[in-house]
Amino acid sequence: MVLLKVEGLKVEVEKKQIVNGVSFSLERGENLVILGPNASGKSSLANAIAGLPQYKIKEGRIIFNGIDVTYFSPEKRVKLGIVLAFQHPPAIRGVKFSSLLEKISKKRVNYFGFDYLKDRELNVGFSGGEKKISELLQVLSLSPKLAILDEIDSGLDMKMVERIGEIVRENLTEKNVATILITHRGDILKTVKPDKVAVMLEGRIVCVSKNWKKILEVVKKYGYEKCKECRECELLSS
Repeated sequence: MVLLKVEGLKVEVEKKQIVNGVSFSLERGENLVILGPNASGKSSLANAIAGLPQYKIKEGRIIFNGIDVTYFSPEKRVKLGIVLAFQHPPAIRGVKFSSLLEKISKKRVNYFGFDYLKDRELNVGFSGGEKKISELLQVLSLSPKLAILDEIDSGLDMKMVERIGEIVRENLTEKNVATILITHRGDILKTVKPDKVAVMLEGRIVCVSKNWKKILEVVKKYGYEKCKECRECELLSS
């Protein structure tokens, strides 16, 4: 059953069009990785789906769980179950991390071994990996129907990438939560093992494939430009 349907989405940021007519659908519990180089429009797409106001939707629709949410506020989308992990989360002094999680959580908070962060101020002095864990734990605490994870693996060593991938797989994918994972590196695919991968270039999705291993192999060997012409990845749409 389709949970999210994005139809012909065009998004502007500061009057510049960044997303150029993107369409795709996502079923309940499905894990989609959107892979592409920096400045390809991935984060703008994620932020538009989450409803951030600076990402202006000029054309197209976003249908979530049968409801047209194209012009809904971020708060209303969160209430419906759309939750975004930010690529660059802010540091907030005076707010203890554990206090925030306990306030927003619909269940007992699991820190996944990162309990030492509990008594620290939110993202204040956090390393890159700790900020990613902070965002991921906030998403999990909100019990989403759709989790959008923007560059959750960016700037991390392979050990931390694997750990975050395991948490995503075990606590989202395997629990039937639909997930959109944005990445430019691709290494996290080995742990997450997504249902399908979309390659995004210059604001457009140029390839969608169920064969994530082949997509990753092509990107690692030839770079993203090859994805404009490749037809060897069990292509579903272009």
